[in-house]
Amino acid sequence: MIQYLFIGLKSGDKLKKEFKSVGVYSSLKDDRVFKIAQQVSEILENIGVKVIFSNSFKSSISKKQYSDNYIFRNADLLIAIGGDGTLLSSSRRYGYKGIPILGINLGNLGFLTDLVPEDLTSSLVKVVQGEFVKDERFFLEGNLKKSKNTIIALNEFVIHSDLVAQLIEYELYIDNVFVFRQKADGIILSTPTGSTGYSLSGKGPIVHPDVKAITILPMFPHSLNTSPLVVNEEKEISIKMVSKKNKAKLSADSHNSISLNKGDTVEIKKSKNKLTLIHPLGHDFFSSCRNKLGWSLGLSKSDIDIL
Repeated sequence: MIQYLFIGLKSGDKLKKEFKSVGVYSSLKDDRVFKIAQQVSEILENIGVKVIFSNSFKSSISKKQYSDNYIFRNADLLIAIGGDGTLLSSSRRYGYKGIPILGINLGNLGFLTDLVPEDLTSSLVKVVQGEFVKDERFFLEGNLKKSKNTIIALNEFVIHSDLVAQLIEYELYIDNVFVFRQKADGIILSTPTGSTGYSLSGKGPIVHPDVKAITILPMFPHSLNTSPLVVNEEKEISIKMVSKKNKAKLSADSHNSISLNKGDTVEIKKSKNKLTLIHPLGHDFFSSCRNKLGWSLGLSKSDIDIL
C-alpha cells in the first residue's frame, strides 16, 4: 500500500527532518559507490542528519563504520547505493528488521532504486524534509520441513535442478491441498516485487505491488498445458521433491543455495515482517515499467505528458 507524505516549508521555517539518523550501505566495491557515499554523507551532515556507515564499506571509506546491530538500534532510514541486487541485499539485511530503504541507482535496470546521482542533492534533501512516497512490500519465508532454519526472500524462491538441462520432479500443495505433480527444470514462487525479476524472464505475469498475491511459475515444464498460477498472499505453499535421481537446489533471491533430496519438503509463506521502500514524490509503477522495460518506445516524454 502506497501512502503519500509531504511536509512543506514556509519562509523562515527551520528544516523539518523526517529522518534524523540515516544508515548508508552498499554490497558493491566500486569507486562510484565510494564517491556517492561521500556525497551522501556531506549532503546529510550539512542539514544536521547523523550518518551511519555500514561496516560493508570496510576500509574503503575513511568515516567510522558501524555494525548491523548498531544500525538496527539507531537508523530510521537506510540508503542503499547500487542496483537492484544491492537493494535486495539491504532489504533482507535491514528492511526485514523494519528500517525503511531508499535506493540510489548505479545499476543497469534499477527497477527498485529511484534516485540518480545527477539529481542527488535536491532529491535527497526533499526526502529528508518528508517529500516522499511510502511503499510497503511483503517478504516470503521458506524452510525445509526437516529443518528449523528459515530463509527470507523479497523477490522469489526458486527450486531448480542441480545439473544443467536436467528435469526434476516435484509435487505442489497449497494449504495442504494437492495441486499437481510435475517434471520441469524447476519452479519459481515470486512476490509482486519479484514479478519484474527472474519470473519475468520465464514469461511470468507482471503483478502490480498493490496486488496481494504470490505467483507460481513452472520453469520449462515437460507439459503442453502448464500456465503460471496466481494465488492469494496468505496461502501456504509446499513443494515436495519426488525425483529419484536428479538432485535439486533451493535459492532465495539467488542466495542461500540449499541442496534438496528426494522426500524433502519446502514450505513457503508470507512473512509477518514487511519492507518499507521510500520513493521520491512522483513515483509511479507504470512509469517505471515504461522506462525500465521499454514500454511505449515510440512515444516521447512530452507525448506521454499530453496523454
